[in-house]
Amino acid sequence: MPTDRQPWGDVDKEEPRCVVPSELERYQRTYRALAEQLAAELATVGFMSPGSVVSRYTSCGKPGCRCQADPPQRHGPYYQWSRAVAGKTVSRRLNEAEAELYRSWIANRRRLEQIIAQMEQTSAAAAELVLRQATPQAHLR
Repeated sequence: MPTDRQPWGDVDKEEPRCVVPSELERYQRTYRALAEQLAAELATVGFMSPGSVVSRYTSCGKPGCRCQADPPQRHGPYYQWSRAVAGKTVSRRLNEAEAELYRSWIANRRRLEQIIAQMEQTSAAAAELVLRQATPQAHLR
């Protein structure tokens, strides 16, 4: 029995010691494909806007007006787009067509924020794998 054998087996054999690198490569490809898919989605977002759109019905206060009846039939809808500018709320009145445009642009902005959040999560998970793969295994024992 040779005495120069290592306790973990024969060094000269070409047996794979660990399956992890191929698994890491597979996960990296998966994360890269997901990141590319999310980047492609970014190109489809279109116009965007911050803020919100609300529709309001108001009462005018004139006696005898339909908004003063029982039950009241208020005036409207009146559409309003509001957003924060330098810490202050800024509003603008819109017609119905403009309100629909702004609603779609606000939805686009929310979609953009979701895509960016998913990209950050994907990047963080991929970074863990890349760093784990780049770290030498010798000092982990």
